Amino acid sequence: VQLQASGGGLVQAGDSLRLSCAASGRTFIEYAMAWFRQALGKEREFVAAISWTGSTTTFGHSVKVRFTIARNNAKNTVYLQMNSLKPEDTARYYCAADRFGRASGLGSNYAYWGQGTQVTVSS
Repeated sequence: VQLQASGGGLVQAGDSLRLSCAASGRTFIEYAMAWFRQALGKEREFVAAISWTGSTTTFGHSVKVRFTIARNNAKNTVYLQMNSLKPEDTARYYCAADRFGRASGLGSNYAYWGQGTQVTVSS
């Protein structure tokens, strides 16, 4: 499966932004999807995941309550809605797919990764 993330940009603290990840190549509906992020000089961090049905979602501690994840299987797209953005949310955001549908926060579960989209939050 090929993943293409989009929607990043430069915003101010407190703003909202929605990222999209379009999937192609295989049966999107069978895959759990997730977002991870990596800031300069830091390790990759789990942001959010969603099961293939959309019934199960999990979030990283630092984004819980502020971020939501959703998917539209008819459009082969997963979304990350980011609200109340903070400067510490600045990072490159990557979408990932797990063909076993586990919707976990473990990066090693995800075999497919997109190229990422940059989010920069100014104070």
